[in-house]
Amino acid sequence: MAQHQARKRFGQNFLVDQAIIDSIVGAISPAAGDRVVEIGPGLSALTAPLLAALDHLTVIEIDRDLAARLRNRYGPERLTVIEADVLTVDFSGLASDQGVRVVGNLPYNISSPLLFHLAQYADQVVDQHFMLQREVIDRMVATPGSSDYSRLSVMLQSRYTMEKLFDVPAESFDPPPRVVSAVVRMVPLPANRPLPADQAMFEQVVVKAFGQRRKMLRRSLSDWSGQIDWVALGIAETARAEDLSVAQYIALADALFSQKTSNTPR
Repeated sequence: MAQHQARKRFGQNFLVDQAIIDSIVGAISPAAGDRVVEIGPGLSALTAPLLAALDHLTVIEIDRDLAARLRNRYGPERLTVIEADVLTVDFSGLASDQGVRVVGNLPYNISSPLLFHLAQYADQVVDQHFMLQREVIDRMVATPGSSDYSRLSVMLQSRYTMEKLFDVPAESFDPPPRVVSAVVRMVPLPANRPLPADQAMFEQVVVKAFGQRRKMLRRSLSDWSGQIDWVALGIAETARAEDLSVAQYIALADALFSQKTSNTPR
């Protein structure tokens, strides 16, 4: 079979380092009956060892040539190939009664949109193990007060516990990317996690706060400032977007939502 040329438009960098592959599969620790979906199987670096442990695997591949290779290599009784843009896939239809485990070497050019896309299915997800650009993972797991703390940090930490597992050097890929990669484990928080009264208001507050992160919150949220009891919320006058915890963002959004609903004519 002809050698596949990596396609830039799909953000293809193929993992070739066997030690890294073994470490990722070890972190996933697949069991035979697990329902697993792999995003971007590429040349089967993870697909083959996963199939060695699983009864069946589902993969999502946008590249029709790679999808055809996978179908030719593995029978449908072992492998289901979904040939599609992962951002259009409904993951709720891929979960079993026990949920679904999602893994993959994510295309770096769509990593943030993809993480937000997957978050809407978190109730049906057991866990997620992804390789991403290290810079993105550093933002995902960042703590309040750090320069990496961002909208991505707040939104994902409101839904998952996350752990950066290890770095992956550029030479582990063919072709090598221009960045260092890393592997992250994401486990959805339980149903009794702190929840905003209104998800849309929570998202709006976080977007607005980080949209002008160099400004103090009382300025970046000036449209709402008069409605916010900053002292009661324990938010300092000089606080900026990166200073608030997830819990404080939820409390801030809840206070604004309460004001909004109390001012709505009944």
